[in-house]
Amino acid sequence: MSRRTLVVVGHGMVGHRLVELAVERGLVAAGWDVVVHAAEPVPAYDRVGLSSWFRGTTAEELSLVEDGFFDSPALDLRLDDPVVSIDVEARTVSSRCGTVTPYDALVLATGSTAFVPPIPGSTGRGRFVYRTLEDLEQIRAAAQGARTGAVIGGGLLGLEAADALRSLDLSTTVVEFAPRLMPLQVDEAGGQALLRLVEDLGVAVRTSAATQVIEERESGLRLVFADGEPLDVDLVVFSAGIRPDDALARGAGLHTAERGGVLVDETCAASAPDVYAVGECASAAGRCWGLVAPGYAQAEVVVDRLLGGRRTFTGADLSTKLKLMGIDVASFGDSHASTAGALELVYANPVAGVYSKLVVTDDARHLLGGILVGDASAYPVLRPLAGADVVLPADPAELVLPRLDGASPGPGAAALPTTAQVCSCRDVSKGEICTAVREGGCRDVAGVKACTGAGTVCGSCVGLVKDLVQDELSTLGVAMSSALCEHFDLSRAELFEVVRVQGIRSWSTLLAGHGRGLGCDICKPTAASILASLDNAYVLDGERGMLQDTNDHMLANLQKDGTYSVVPRIPGGEVTPAHLIVLGQVAQDFGLYTKITGGQRIDMFGARVEQLPLIWKRLVDAGMESGHAYGKSLRTVKSCVGQTWCRYGVQDSTTLAIELELRYRGLRSPHKVKMGVSGCARECAEARSKDFGVIATENGWNLYVGGNGGFRPRHADLFLQDVDTETLVRTIDRVLMLYVFTADRLQRTAPWIEAMEGGLDHLRAVVVDDSLGLCRELDTAMERHVATYSDEWADTLADPQRLARFTSFVNAPGVPDPSIAFVRERGQIRPARPEEKGPTLVSGPRLEVVRS
Repeated sequence: MSRRTLVVVGHGMVGHRLVELAVERGLVAAGWDVVVHAAEPVPAYDRVGLSSWFRGTTAEELSLVEDGFFDSPALDLRLDDPVVSIDVEARTVSSRCGTVTPYDALVLATGSTAFVPPIPGSTGRGRFVYRTLEDLEQIRAAAQGARTGAVIGGGLLGLEAADALRSLDLSTTVVEFAPRLMPLQVDEAGGQALLRLVEDLGVAVRTSAATQVIEERESGLRLVFADGEPLDVDLVVFSAGIRPDDALARGAGLHTAERGGVLVDETCAASAPDVYAVGECASAAGRCWGLVAPGYAQAEVVVDRLLGGRRTFTGADLSTKLKLMGIDVASFGDSHASTAGALELVYANPVAGVYSKLVVTDDARHLLGGILVGDASAYPVLRPLAGADVVLPADPAELVLPRLDGASPGPGAAALPTTAQVCSCRDVSKGEICTAVREGGCRDVAGVKACTGAGTVCGSCVGLVKDLVQDELSTLGVAMSSALCEHFDLSRAELFEVVRVQGIRSWSTLLAGHGRGLGCDICKPTAASILASLDNAYVLDGERGMLQDTNDHMLANLQKDGTYSVVPRIPGGEVTPAHLIVLGQVAQDFGLYTKITGGQRIDMFGARVEQLPLIWKRLVDAGMESGHAYGKSLRTVKSCVGQTWCRYGVQDSTTLAIELELRYRGLRSPHKVKMGVSGCARECAEARSKDFGVIATENGWNLYVGGNGGFRPRHADLFLQDVDTETLVRTIDRVLMLYVFTADRLQRTAPWIEAMEGGLDHLRAVVVDDSLGLCRELDTAMERHVATYSDEWADTLADPQRLARFTSFVNAPGVPDPSIAFVRERGQIRPARPEEKGPTLVSGPRLEVVRS
């Protein structure tokens, strides 16, 4: 039988998914060749994650095409060769390169184009759209000499574009015609919550703003509005929506919808024989859908029809969950309560930046939809319940109100019916995931993703997938995989042991020998921490620099306005008058905000990147060093004055606290570690709220382990009683090193001990009784750390190459970031809010805008 030809016009996310389905569903095996014409010079890539490109994700990492996918002779990908005309009578397509290809079936997957409002001055220098990798490259090039930028459009794409400009260190303003951000997804109250969160990140927002004209000026561009002051910027990005790219279809005489899009029926067939349209270029079920999940569903229909099936497309779920600029936003089901008799349950906490609304039926028994802003952790479970025949709890408010145990609100994964759609992007149900585990042999999330496709597009359902996998494995009596991430099959503890035993000292060696792919934001910082724990080498040298978390990357704590805070070490909270004077002089000379922390240190806020080495030099010259407030390491050892000054004290708590802090400083660990030493049972140092707490007794010291404050406070448990100082320190050495060796990523000491089989008794047997014969190894590891410790600030100052990292603009070293501004309040600075930025005084007796 002669082979038939399927021509796919467009190689975006939906176009590539259709080609994947042609292979997966057996269309190629059934005798079809697939020819794909791509308009761009690169294969299909993840447009959902496009903004991550500005944060270092490469085009290769964004690619959706696996290596070797198009090696099959049945698949022909023609990059940078778009189709320019279709002859539906001759059943051929003609491309820009001059090729004419006959087809037996044709699928239009041309996607959409960015909508640029008809504003005078919308084209020209410094004006861009936000749609393709090429667009992003142009924006980044223009940002090299820019300081300010505006995004016209405050919807999903607009906020993504604003995040991109933020990543380029531009002072950014979002201009939205509607009265609120994301008007299609959130209601008025949700929009207000989102506005506060966005502005808190330093992004200015103008809503109800109609741009009348964009004027080109000598110094840049000026946006003139129907109302309000004009806005001067260096560049403008249009991200005000999309329009179906149906020009090719119109030229071929295909029917199009009144508002655009190739008109298709429920089989996704267009008005000419054997011609289909899918994705953003198609008008299906009465509308253009504009999301990737409906496009994938349409691709499924087309491939099924070509195989003789009867699948149809009658509509799709428009639920969305995104993390925009680090802010969770989700909308699902009937989020605007359009159903007759619908009731709204609302929980709003402006202090925490959380807004939750659930829409339920008039009898409050069934969920219809909802909006989540600030905390969307309940979305994966709530979304499948919307419209499902699942009866809600007697008090539906339980679904949105915070729980006292700190867990996410809402029902667990077990409450979902088997038919509930878990992954809307790939249309995967709970039943399919459970079947993949129970019958398909999948034993971890990565396996389920590979088998079902769930969680491979936007990723919003991965948490729910993990819960379902864990529940199903528990039912089967199978342990859940402890793999660190999809790039390493080993757990964090296993990875630590591999690095330690094999003497691995580089990321590339570790990845080549024990991982795969390029790594991610889970395994890279984990590897950085492990390498630093074992050899105490400078954390920013060579490839280690690219592995670090945000704060470690600059050896300082990043703040919401783009400045950094500097926290020198003050061991045990003891500080000399000379050091206090130096701290005061430094803060005064650099205009920093100062505050005493809960760990008995002084934090100095408002430092620009290029100021950090200058501040460190003043501190190091005075005999101070890094306090490692930025790292997953020992933070502080809090103490009271003890018997030296206090009439109740029974031991010298201050001296012990200083010795402990100087001993464990800089030790990278799975999570931050805090300690406290109290000189008597009155517990002024709050030692029992720390990972390691020491309380003096008449006969020595009591040691407590596994405490913490934070979201789920926990008192530490008594571990040893009335021990001398030598025994105390040796025991802390061993527990701390065992924690570094064996804990999971980002696991505090409390859950580490709780998860340990045998708990506290087992831990005591290991480090006190040496039941596993590990004590000598743990002692040696701690001795090595103490002997090799070196201050990271001083190490940076001693090397010009290391110093070169600390600049706001790589192409203009020493030039300060002009977007940073402060307001004076109570005699100190604070970050200026967007409406306060400017050279003039702000109304109020204590407020004055100052430039950094």
